[in-house]
Parts: sequence; structure tokens; C-alpha cells
Amino acid sequence: MRLKHFTVAFGQQLFKSLGDESRVRILHLLWRNQEMVVADLEQVLDFTQTKTSRQLSYLKNAGLVNVRRLDNWMYYFLKEETAELLHELLAFMEKDPQLLHDQQVYQTLWSNRELAAYKLQNRHWHGLG
Repeated sequence: MRLKHFTVAFGQQLFKSLGDESRVRILHLLWRNQEMVVADLEQVLDFTQTKTSRQLSYLKNAGLVNVRRLDNWMYYFLKEETAELLHELLAFMEKDPQLLHDQQVYQTLWSNRELAAYKLQNRHWHGLG
């Protein structure tokens, strides 16, 4: 499903969302990484849980972000209808130093998580655990 037209009210919510640096940083990370949990966003952006949740709630109410629950985890992602439009807008900001830094921090976080999982798996595999 693709957003073809939108109302003035939706446009107002979209531009208000993009008018806040915290929300742009969150949208950019979701765009680049498909989906993320609150804890990862907090760590990457160095936000409190309250600030992160408040911004995600704003984006969800604006119709830009959706959420799915898996066990105790809430995964946030761009709504399918708005993903193409947000892709076009966020692509213009792709070289922004702050956004590049956020993505680099997330990649480091992810690779360290993968490394830790690999070490743990090998430790148990070799009978050391």
C-alpha cells in the first residue's frame, strides 16, 4: 500500500514531526534499519526512556510509525503507506553528520551484540559454559 494523496491535516502532522530533531533522528534510524526497539533507540540517541517513548508516541499518533509486539519487546517501524514519502524526504538528509553518527553508533551496537552472541554460542559449543 502506498500513500498517493494526503490531507492538509496529515501534511501538518508530517511537517510538525519533521520539525523536531529528535523525531527526525528516530525516523532516520527506523528508515535505515527497518525496525528498532525502544532500548536500542535510547542507547543510540542517548535519550531517556521517557523521551524516546514520548517521541515514538508522537510519531505513531501522527500516522508515520507503527509498532508490533513480540514477547516483551515493542518493535517500531515506518508505516508502509508513508515509507516511500519518508524515504524521499530523509534521503535529502542522508549526509547529515548527526544522522551518520547515529547510524554508526547503531551499527557498532549491533556488531557488538552479534559478536557477544557468537562468543556465547562458541563458549557453550566447546563445552566451556
